[in-house]
Amino acid sequence: MTPSPNNNDGAHRRFSKRVQWLTIVLGFAAALAVGLRKSHGAGYGIALGAVLAWLNYRWLDQGLSAFVTGSAAQEGRPKPQVPLSTYFKFGGRYLLIGLALYGIVEFLAVPALWLIVGLMALGLAVTVEGLYEVISGSR
Repeated sequence: MTPSPNNNDGAHRRFSKRVQWLTIVLGFAAALAVGLRKSHGAGYGIALGAVLAWLNYRWLDQGLSAFVTGSAAQEGRPKPQVPLSTYFKFGGRYLLIGLALYGIVEFLAVPALWLIVGLMALGLAVTVEGLYEVISGSR
């Protein structure tokens, strides 16, 4: 029996919310631990990197949702049209995050290494969520 599209939408929404929540929680937990153990600048870098990772995931999810919604609405058409703003969401997020990273390193003097570590919070969040899904048998 194949799952209904509405069931998949709900599963994706729950997955996405947990990944977003885990990105912030795990990133801030790491920022607190490293900030207390190493330096305040390192902790700030991880926290800012985690926020940027969360923002990146959120924009990616919104862009993909726009593609899915647009393609479903145009089902059966020979050449579906995608709004130009959707492409800007995909490309623009890299530009904005790159500019934010530059500004943080240049003007706030936060070490770039710790920003990169903070950006990895998203990968950790997806890994933890994937393990949760496998262990709990969610679907």
